[in-house]
Amino acid sequence: MLQGTGSNVGKSLLVAGLCRAALRRGLKVAPFKPQNMSNNAAVTADGGEIGRAQALQALASGLAPITDMNPVLLKPESDSGAQIVVQGKRVATLKARDYAAYKPQLLAPVLESFHRLTAAHDLVIVEGAGSPAEVNLRANDIANMGFAQAANVPVVLVGDIDRGGVIAQIIGTQAVLAPEDAALVKGFIVNKFRGDPRLFDSGYEFIQTHTKWRGFGVVPYFPDAARLPGEDAQDLRRARPVAAGARAVKIACLALSRIANFDDLDPLRAEPGVKLVLVEPGQAIPGDAALVIIPGSKSTRGDLIFLRAQGWDIDLLAHHRRGGRILGLCGGYQMLGRVVEDLQGLEGPPGAAPGLGLLDISTRMAPQKQLGLVQAVHAASGLAVSGYEIHLGQSQGPDASRPFAQVGERPDGAVSADGLVMGSYLHGLFHEDAFRTAFLASLGAEVAARAHGAEIEAALDGLAAHLEAHLDVDGLFAL
Repeated sequence: MLQGTGSNVGKSLLVAGLCRAALRRGLKVAPFKPQNMSNNAAVTADGGEIGRAQALQALASGLAPITDMNPVLLKPESDSGAQIVVQGKRVATLKARDYAAYKPQLLAPVLESFHRLTAAHDLVIVEGAGSPAEVNLRANDIANMGFAQAANVPVVLVGDIDRGGVIAQIIGTQAVLAPEDAALVKGFIVNKFRGDPRLFDSGYEFIQTHTKWRGFGVVPYFPDAARLPGEDAQDLRRARPVAAGARAVKIACLALSRIANFDDLDPLRAEPGVKLVLVEPGQAIPGDAALVIIPGSKSTRGDLIFLRAQGWDIDLLAHHRRGGRILGLCGGYQMLGRVVEDLQGLEGPPGAAPGLGLLDISTRMAPQKQLGLVQAVHAASGLAVSGYEIHLGQSQGPDASRPFAQVGERPDGAVSADGLVMGSYLHGLFHEDAFRTAFLASLGAEVAARAHGAEIEAALDGLAAHLEAHLDVDGLFAL
């Protein structure tokens, strides 16, 4: 089990790289994260949802993602409450203090999922959440040491040298751990080193001497991490270079307060002929954007209020008057309509909110979540697309008679009469190479055909080789 000295120390990518390294050695390997908090979920082959990072780790392991890989997923709906997903299915929406009381019930399904994975694989690599140093959360913990103790799993602690203070991170973590928890820690990894790793030799020895823990290596910063799908919206802010001489088309995406399932944007961010801009709160939508994307949201009505508070509703109307295109995905699609009704209070207080009025549709929330992998055909181009649906609510209205796509016999989404405003419930559209190339060409982008999936596979192979070169992988697997 890899645990971190804090959040964002690189645990997710290390697990993905080690899973790919194990796969390359001929091992049957699977990832596991007992508890994750993310609104960037992936739909699984067994009809549930898990964190996007575990879906990438499954890919690294040569597996289709299944719900056992992340049995508890917390999806924040407000600053103090989250939807609780257990083994792929929503079971409740709870405030933080209520979740603490609910948590003891979750260890059993967590261990059940873990033992199913261990029974079917040679190796399971577990990712912790946050840090075990948060000892105020130790009671009834299922994410770090509480799980490690219950499952008797050896722990390796990961520190992030890029943020500074890695010596204190690791030694300080040992200092606050209970002795029985510290005894589970078999060693440490120093991650994200920039420059010559030999310059840290004395610091590395200092940590080993003071903790008596084994060092498994210093991992230099891996530049191609930017090619891999990110779990956090912060990953969208990593700039990708535009190809020299290419006519870059600007695509702007609104950074909603409850942005969800934004993996739609990863293939666009990787395109050399596209400049993807995340429009931050308080910023205006760029006037030279060819396309504005309103992404998915965990709270459609809440983000409508947030969107208007930024003045983006005015910017979107101006963008539309200039002939610019707008694409709403899932919650973003719902916002484009005339009204969003949530009479049962599924995403907040019961009520209704006026939409942006750019599509002649209305949306009503319903308890039954639409969740599944889909194959569809894009209506305008006739090109096949694949993706997934993960949403509450149904949308209907005159503009839905011009669907964005066809899912079997069922229409999906809507397109305005002038063709400039589009909405769809389908996530993952742009992962389909032929569709993405044609869609971007219609915006005027200079794009060459790319195999996005093959690029991700190559980056995972590169990450595995990188870890093999800088970590004692044999020692880690021997644990």
